[in-house]
Amino acid sequence: MKRILIVGGGIGGTILANNLARRLNHELHSGDVGITLLSASDRHMYQPGLLYVAFGRMTPDEIYRDQASLLEPDIAFHVDPVEEFRFEANAVRTASGKSFEYDYLAIATGSRPVAESIPGLAEHAHHVYTEAAALKTFQALRDFQGGKIVVAAAVPHKCPMVPLEITFLLHDYFQDRGLLDKVKIHYTYPINRVHSLENVAKWAAPEFDRLGISYETLFNVKEVDGAKRQVLSEEGSSVDYDLLIAIPPHKGMEVIEKNNLGKGGWIPTDRNSLRMENRDNVFVLGDTTNIATSKAGSTAHYEAEVLGENLAALVKLGSEVKTYEGKVFCFIEAGKDRATYASFDYNHPPQPQPPTQAVHWFKMAYNRLYWNSVRGLL
Repeated sequence: MKRILIVGGGIGGTILANNLARRLNHELHSGDVGITLLSASDRHMYQPGLLYVAFGRMTPDEIYRDQASLLEPDIAFHVDPVEEFRFEANAVRTASGKSFEYDYLAIATGSRPVAESIPGLAEHAHHVYTEAAALKTFQALRDFQGGKIVVAAAVPHKCPMVPLEITFLLHDYFQDRGLLDKVKIHYTYPINRVHSLENVAKWAAPEFDRLGISYETLFNVKEVDGAKRQVLSEEGSSVDYDLLIAIPPHKGMEVIEKNNLGKGGWIPTDRNSLRMENRDNVFVLGDTTNIATSKAGSTAHYEAEVLGENLAALVKLGSEVKTYEGKVFCFIEAGKDRATYASFDYNHPPQPQPPTQAVHWFKMAYNRLYWNSVRGLL
């Protein structure tokens, strides 16, 4: 029997498992293949929903499903996080003390916000990267009656469009509450334009100008002085705030760092084959890779489809058949029920179009269709 082990039950691991279960249906039933998924949780969270929770547009119960309910029935699922990778033995050791052996291993453990890595940021800023943080942000926005809101982005971070989306949604939120004339929104970004993708930055800056949103680039957050309500940058500048919304920096998961698999928790990965550096039977997908592309759910989705096809081909044909070309697709909420999108790959940069209501409603529909997407049905 060929044993395929997937570590991580987020979007990448779940789509990969379901994709493989369909492609290898005959082999699973004949006992020639076994697929096992290990996760740290029995619940699956739709992470983009946290942005809407912070603005009161979704509730926490809407962004969770039971993980087992999302998986094909032939997949062996265990809530038992990995603690040790034993590559030489083709095995992992889990928190329960069990050992799971494999012929092919896929690592999709994701990433985590590390606001605490910047002095004062965790204590004084709000963000939307955990359920608790999104609910705290929701309350802070409800209580805010006027003043200066600073949106401060740090790198690297997951969901590349979140800094822009938060800023546009803040403008809408206070306009709808009739407080916009009492609120000033100021946006900071670490490089010399308002977004890492040049064409997205070229689209977003005029939108900020049109809405009266001020911005400062080349602003790398060094620390937050809560007593003075001030954000200080590595470049020596500072900005005062009454409410601070942060895009905290991210790292890979602790288990990756503890096993010394990659600096910052990012595993060195071939950008086309998704194979872990120096490991023929170990693959990496989603936020866990060190590939220089966006850390987004769509990245993990497209990588999982390529890897599913290749692992099935390795079982059936003995070799891979497809390469990952860096495909990414991100919606961009642009305010007042309008949205656009960025679609790109390694060789084709995004070309954002003017926002429309149609794209906004497509995004709203996707928030509901996600559960079919993660099952691998879309």
